[in-house]
Parts: sequence; C-alpha cells; structure tokens
Amino acid sequence: MRWTLKPKPDTKKLEALKEALQVDDVVATLLLQRGIETFEEAKTFFRPSLSDLHDPFLMQDMDKAVARIEAAFQQNENILVFGDYDVDGTSSVALMSSYLKTRTENVATYIPDRYEEGYGVSYQGIDFAQDNDFTLIIALDCGVKAIDKVAYAKEKGVDFIICDHHRPGKNLPEAVAVLDPKREDCTYPFNELCGCGVGFKLIQALASKENKTIADLTEYLDLVATAIGADIVPITGENRVLAYFGMQVINSNPRPGIQAIINQVKKTELTITDVVFTVAPRINAAGRMKHGNYAVTLLTEMDFSLAEKYAAEIEAFNTDRREADRRITEEALQQIEDLKEQEGFTTVVYQEDWHKGVIGIVASRLIETYYRPTLVFTKSGDKLAASARSVSGFDVYNALEACAEHIEQFGGHKYAAGLTLKEENYEAFKQAFEDAVSKTIPKNLLTPEIKIDQQISLHEVDSKLMRIIRQFGPFGPGNMTPVFMTEDLQDTGYGKCVGEDDKHLRITVTQPQANTIVCIGFGLGDKLNLVTERKLFKAVYSVDENHWQGNVSLQLKLRDIKA
Repeated sequence: MRWTLKPKPDTKKLEALKEALQVDDVVATLLLQRGIETFEEAKTFFRPSLSDLHDPFLMQDMDKAVARIEAAFQQNENILVFGDYDVDGTSSVALMSSYLKTRTENVATYIPDRYEEGYGVSYQGIDFAQDNDFTLIIALDCGVKAIDKVAYAKEKGVDFIICDHHRPGKNLPEAVAVLDPKREDCTYPFNELCGCGVGFKLIQALASKENKTIADLTEYLDLVATAIGADIVPITGENRVLAYFGMQVINSNPRPGIQAIINQVKKTELTITDVVFTVAPRINAAGRMKHGNYAVTLLTEMDFSLAEKYAAEIEAFNTDRREADRRITEEALQQIEDLKEQEGFTTVVYQEDWHKGVIGIVASRLIETYYRPTLVFTKSGDKLAASARSVSGFDVYNALEACAEHIEQFGGHKYAAGLTLKEENYEAFKQAFEDAVSKTIPKNLLTPEIKIDQQISLHEVDSKLMRIIRQFGPFGPGNMTPVFMTEDLQDTGYGKCVGEDDKHLRITVTQPQANTIVCIGFGLGDKLNLVTERKLFKAVYSVDENHWQGNVSLQLKLRDIKA
C-alpha cells in the first residue's frame, strides 16, 4: 500500500474557517479538503436543501423532451420506457414509468435481455415498440451512442428521447431530445448525474408543468439514491443533495420493493454504503442471472406482500450470483498464475463458459489481487464480450479508445466499461491493450494507494469527532469517509487474529496521554507481528462505531499498519 498524506490547507483559510464555524483544526481541515471554505458553503454541506437542486430546464434539450412527452399525453400515444439491466438502468425505468403512470395509462417498460440483446438500445426493443404501437421511446442510462438504432426507429415512426450520462461520441443520435450533461454543448451546472439522476431531472421538469415542486417528488428519491450509490458517481454537488434526501426516504418510508430487500438483510438504519453492498447487488442480480424485468417489477410493485414474494425470487438469483462469482474468480486467478500474466501492466483473461452476468464483479475481484487495469472476457453468441475495470487514477475508457480498431463496440466510464469484439481479434486486442496501458499509466498507479486526510494524535479521536464525521455523509467518490494516520501507537498486549482463517486483526491501541481504543483491521491478520511485544507502529484508519448487544462504542477501522 502507498500512503499518501494530503497537503495541509492554506493557513489563512484554515484560521478563517475555524473562526467562522468555531471548530478545531481537524474538522476545518477536512472541510477545506472538500472545497468548503466559507460559513455558507459549510451550511450547504451540512444542511443540504432540495432548493439547492438546479433548474432542470438548464439542461440542453430539456424543453424539447418535455414538449414531446406533453404532446404524447394529449394525443394518447403509447410510451415505452427503455433502460439498461443494471441498477442504474432498472431504477431509472422504475422511476420514469412510475411517474408517467400518474399522467397516463399508456405506459409500458422494456429491459433488454443481457444475453440476447446485449447492452443499451436494441433493434429488438425498437421492433417491439413498432409491433405494439408505441410511438415514443424514453431511453434511460443508455442511448447516447445509438445513432444507427435511433435512425432505424425513426424509419419505423418511433421517436426517441434519450436520458444518458455516458460520454457521447463525436455525433449525437437524431433523437427528439438528448439529455446528457456530458454533452459538449450542454451548460448544465452539474455533469456527474447518474442515468436515474438525469431521469429525475426530466420528471422534475414535467412536474413543474403541473405546478408541482421538488417537494412533491421526494417519494422517487429512494430510487435515485440507490442508483447514485450503485453507479459509483461522485457524491458531490447535486448528487449529494439527491443522495442525502434519498437516504432519508430509504430509512423512513421506502417503496415496498426496497423495504422487502431491507427486511431480508435485516438492517435497521442504512447508510449509502449499505445500499451499495446490500440493496444494489440484489437488484443487480436479476439482470445478471435472469432478467432485469424482475428488478423493475420489484421496484414498481405497490403491494407489499407481492413485493416480498419478488424480493425472495431476487434473493435466490443473488445466491446463484455469489456462487458463480466465487467459482469464476478462482478459475481466473488460476489462469493468471498458469500463464504468468501477472507480470504485465494489465490483466486480461478469457474463458468461453464464464457467466456474462458476473464478469464485471470478477474483474473487480482480480484487481484486489493483481492491481492492474483488468478485462474479463466470455463468449457471447459469435462474439467475445468483456467487462473492464480500472485502478484508481487510470482512465480505462481512454485505453480502450486507443484499441478501437480491434473492437466491435464499447462504452462506459473512466473506471468501468464494457466491450465486444470478434474472437479472431482477441490476441491482437490483448496486445494492443497491454501496449496502450504500458505507455500511459504512471508506474506508481500499479500500487494501491491510501489517501490520508491528515495526521492526528489518538487523544483527538473522541465521540464529538465521530458525531461530526457522521454529518459529513453520505460518503462516496468526491466525499470519502475521512481517513487519518497516527504514529507511535502501541498495542496493550491483547492483540490477536480473529475470523475465518485468522484473516482479521483485533487490537487495542494506546498512546501517551490518550485513552485506549479498540481497532479492527479486516484482512490485516498477517500483520499481527508488527504490533506484538509492545512494538511501536503507525496506522491508517477511519473512525467508526461498534454496535454490540445494544451498546455503542468508538472503534478504529484499520486500513493498514506499518512498523
């Protein structure tokens, strides 16, 4: 692990913020590191308001999208809500269809089959629209690159409105409206919305025509917060406001489908991290193992007993997903060892019978072992399909762009992408990808990095700091849980390995003039020797709480330790 201590903030700004907020160095530093420099900015950060959300009509083409949908209402047209099969896509479809059904009965949903149709807008979906007299498709979390497919739909008399957040190509589809804050000609003030976030802006604009305000739309924010967490978009700006209020809905009055999932995992107060690791994987499991329609059905069901039945079905898919994920990860790790592939700048593996629905998860697992930009391929029809995942700081999308001559189709983000190619191009692509990454990746990015907010003493860690840190949430990219470093620590002599195969480390640390604090280090069991016999060591950690038998106590969640 590379430990990187963030630079100290400007002294004048630090003193000014401490004075304005009446806080100590630790809290003022954390705020300045997040770009918060004034009392007003701190107020907005700690007390998000729905009034902080931007006017949806600032988004390019929003007026055209609203006009076309209003015309569809007036003319009793059939509207097809189309979305991808992941959490962002299915949440978006549930959001948009739920809202549209408050305005018209002529609404249906369509999720493409991951295996038959693949990612994004499909010709089968357009044929379905024409065959069933749908004259308008609203595509969510996909479509910004679907130039040929939108043209095909136009020939068949089917209009498109696209709500996407992926990077557009050089040309845009000839849709009625393309809502995408990443469009070069779009001046919308925040360009990091997820697909569901863009869909929410559209329903916000539509609702304004009925003289409804943002406060009338809070019931939809559980879906938006779930998509924000699952899609790993920055939890800053507008996303932070949407996530903050969405988490309030999830913890007080979620839709029956989300409540049914929460009941299965037996959680009470959820954080957005819980959403990412418990709610989202279950929603995702439907599209990975069976069909994304199961997720939409669950998320739109208003009868709680039916929602529980659908959640039980999805739980079974999730169990299957976990088993496939475990088996394929083992096979992929063995393949890397056998082929000595860990010696390059990339990890690229392929087996034709690997389950297409879990190769993205497997790619992330491989990065945990071999910290490299990673691609996991499987057979998909007569082509090969892959999921790409990257390491922190490296843009895998750009690397794929450099190999475009070998690829049939690709799309995605800086850290996650998908692609297809012809089997005969696999070896040439693999070499081109290795070359592209080796020429552009700084060598230090091949070692995992822990970014440390600041160095503090153990006596500065107390329940007051924990209370303030809790108010920094929801956490995520752009606003990560604060990470601290403390030197000259000692274990009190009772440090031990715990958990299956002694994988984890549990110690109680102290420092001169400080209380003792219990620490848990997941996956750090092999570092016990660094703390035995009262050796001095330094640790990187986040401040956490341990809940046990109704008691709550402060604890440190260790990220790494060094002598």
